[in-house]
Amino acid sequence: MQFAPLATVKHRIKLGVPLPFNIRNNDHTLLLARGKVISSEEQMDALFERGALVDSEELHSFRNELNSARPEDLPGLWSQSMERVGKTLRANVQKDFCDALDAAAKPVLALIEHDPDLAIFQVVRQQAAGKTHYGVQHAIHSAIATYLAGRRLGWTLPRVQTAFKAALTMNISIVEMQARLAMQVSPLTANQRKAIDEHPQRSVEMLREAGIGDDEWLTAVGQHHENEDGSGYPGKLCKLQELAALVARTDVFTAKLSPRINRNPVPAHQAARDLFMRDQGHPMTAAIIKEFGVYPPGCFVRLASGEVGIVIKRGAGANTPVVAALTNREGDAMMEPVRRNCATAGHGVTGVVDERTLRVRVSPEKLAALAAN
Repeated sequence: MQFAPLATVKHRIKLGVPLPFNIRNNDHTLLLARGKVISSEEQMDALFERGALVDSEELHSFRNELNSARPEDLPGLWSQSMERVGKTLRANVQKDFCDALDAAAKPVLALIEHDPDLAIFQVVRQQAAGKTHYGVQHAIHSAIATYLAGRRLGWTLPRVQTAFKAALTMNISIVEMQARLAMQVSPLTANQRKAIDEHPQRSVEMLREAGIGDDEWLTAVGQHHENEDGSGYPGKLCKLQELAALVARTDVFTAKLSPRINRNPVPAHQAARDLFMRDQGHPMTAAIIKEFGVYPPGCFVRLASGEVGIVIKRGAGANTPVVAALTNREGDAMMEPVRRNCATAGHGVTGVVDERTLRVRVSPEKLAALAAN
């Protein structure tokens, strides 16, 4: 073990909040266990004076960092974690790929569990990601939706995690080509069409060559473009493995939310309606729609008050989210966003607003802080 002075991580300790790590005496014996509370500045100063230490390995645990993070820190943690997943997906798929993917996926899974609303915000506000690599972005967003829907369906945690990794890797053989196609206005070439048609099976082969032997994972990747009506590819199957059936739906749903160079993103409520009309009565479709809600975090709405804002949190009802109001009834930008509970009188949602009509921009950090209040 390597140890660091407690004073060097003072910023990660909040008075009255459970400690995110163990605190040790200068002889390395346990002094205060993780979860204990420091209640005063005097108590904290006394610990510094006696030379209290923390285990450096504990400090680097992402969950510890997440538990001690302020709400406004979370968007930055999302960016860092998604970048790490992106580097893993774009690297050469070799024998250590499974371990590398597990290590990269753990922070994203922790972030989803920590704040599902902010996870949905990442999926819905795709255009806010700027020039993020499309293939990577779509894989992560599909995986987030898969994880949340799987949990709503009551799947076990190991099974949901397998589905999450299947969604992350379903397009591993064409991840770079996807980024190019998102910026391409000309029709597909013959070679591009061939690569797309073959990518489910080619992705399975690449994963198997990298040492992945989980049959559920591999089958979900191989079948993620199949449809129960037999119209999918490459096998025109009518009976799909359960994980594949969910990944196929989240793949379509999240792709609709993605902007392309020649196509604007479909509003979240419209994407949900399209999925419902195509697949009425299916429990997986219902799970996706219920998880995201009518007005999911990240979509822009108009309120009965005349204000326009962005949804920052799901509410108790599907039609009553929590909104950060950005403009007043006259359309003027507010000095600061104001939190509105749409379940209260006068602040109900009256409709969805096209983001392109708004000139107001607010940092994700400020919105995350407002959502936590």
